[in-house]
Amino acid sequence: MNRHPMMALHHLSLLLCASSSIASAFVGPSSINSARLTTSSSWKEHNNINKIGRSINCPQLHMVEDEDENNPLARGINSVGWLPSVFDASPSRSVFDSSMSSDDDDEETTETLPLFPLGGVVYTPNSEHILNIFEPRYRQMYNDILMNGSKRFVVSMSHPNEEGRFAQVGVLFSLEELKEVSEMTADQVKYICNHRVTGRVKLHKVLNPEAWESRDTYLKVKGTIIDDTGLLDEEKNDNDSDEAMDESIPQSMVAELKKAAAFDAMEKSPEEEALLQSFSDLVELQHDLTEDVRFTRASVKSFGVAAGTEIDPNLWTSIRLWQSYAEQRLVARQNEMQKEFQEKLVEFLKEEMGDGDEELELPSAIGFQDLSPELQNELAELQKRMSSELKPLLLEQTLSMQKILEANDHDDRVELMRYFVDAERKRLQAKKTLKSMFGGGALADEDSETIVEKKEAAKKDEPKQQIFFDEGEDAFQ
Repeated sequence: MNRHPMMALHHLSLLLCASSSIASAFVGPSSINSARLTTSSSWKEHNNINKIGRSINCPQLHMVEDEDENNPLARGINSVGWLPSVFDASPSRSVFDSSMSSDDDDEETTETLPLFPLGGVVYTPNSEHILNIFEPRYRQMYNDILMNGSKRFVVSMSHPNEEGRFAQVGVLFSLEELKEVSEMTADQVKYICNHRVTGRVKLHKVLNPEAWESRDTYLKVKGTIIDDTGLLDEEKNDNDSDEAMDESIPQSMVAELKKAAAFDAMEKSPEEEALLQSFSDLVELQHDLTEDVRFTRASVKSFGVAAGTEIDPNLWTSIRLWQSYAEQRLVARQNEMQKEFQEKLVEFLKEEMGDGDEELELPSAIGFQDLSPELQNELAELQKRMSSELKPLLLEQTLSMQKILEANDHDDRVELMRYFVDAERKRLQAKKTLKSMFGGGALADEDSETIVEKKEAAKKDEPKQQIFFDEGEDAFQ
């Protein structure tokens, strides 16, 4: 890491490059300079996250502090399954955690698949992602999957402490669109690719571990594809459905109508009903406490718990929404920690540049060495505090998603989601109790006028509130 990081200002909002690895894990944070972040994923961004992960020396997870025998993250990093390191003398076939069943291995096809490790980020089925490809080995990988017609590869999370070690369960990226942009980028980027996650993959073994260190080609793995979302079957049946479809009616519209109708008619299991109730209780608590990051009350009605993708919304869409919530909480905490320093930095720049001009245009960037010694020291201390507080939160959020991803079936995922929702609800309930005990006063519900004000605030660079609004009829857009 550069000893003298550059800092970018946008309407007096500071983005610290020293902490940009954490920020790069966030999707569209409204209170950080959006011009410097992107919702698309690139190897460079995720490699930065991976570097943060390697520097974490087994931090204490917040959730692990509770004495709870049922805590799915009780073992910290080892709560999820990992392949042996590629640096092992003889990396053998992995032994899956006892919670993972291999009964279906005979029915499913074990294949040789390209592996694309992407830092400390967990992806979920039925989501779409963009990757910018520039490394020679991954240029070669895309050329190969285009030539052989498979157009797919495995993405797996990297171990936060051990280089060359990857999660035992990843996801299958299916290439949907590829743009060759080498001329436009002076060959800095070869391809910009759009993908759809069409299933999960159990990884059994890295076939060419020596390639990780030599970097002369990409890794290949033996893996078992798990089509527990129905997306792969949809692809196989596309031709049949096209022939039977009335050409005057868009196929996508018919599919969405069928999913919506199925959602309305769905009968829920007791476990699914319990998850819905836990989420509803959480949302009410968030509004009672006027949390900076919270779900809309309308999102309760559209919180999906169904298995697969035939019904929309379903459990996977709710899992992605929960992941976004956790990411936005991290962003909000990061902004809160930076706020005091930002104010001091602005005052320093005004004094340096001058003459009491209130409309003075501040520079877009400033070097660390240009700060006063006092600000340099404060920045160093801020970075230490952010590292010690935010890294464990980031790791906890990542492990939670990976634990859900490697769950054996829908019932296990429902149980895990309920645990994580209940853990957040208990945290807020304790906060509410303390606020009442120490003079917090009455907690008023937020009225519609306040919501409108906060929607306006979200358009500014430093919003006071971040709310998951329903732009349509659900909260998953």
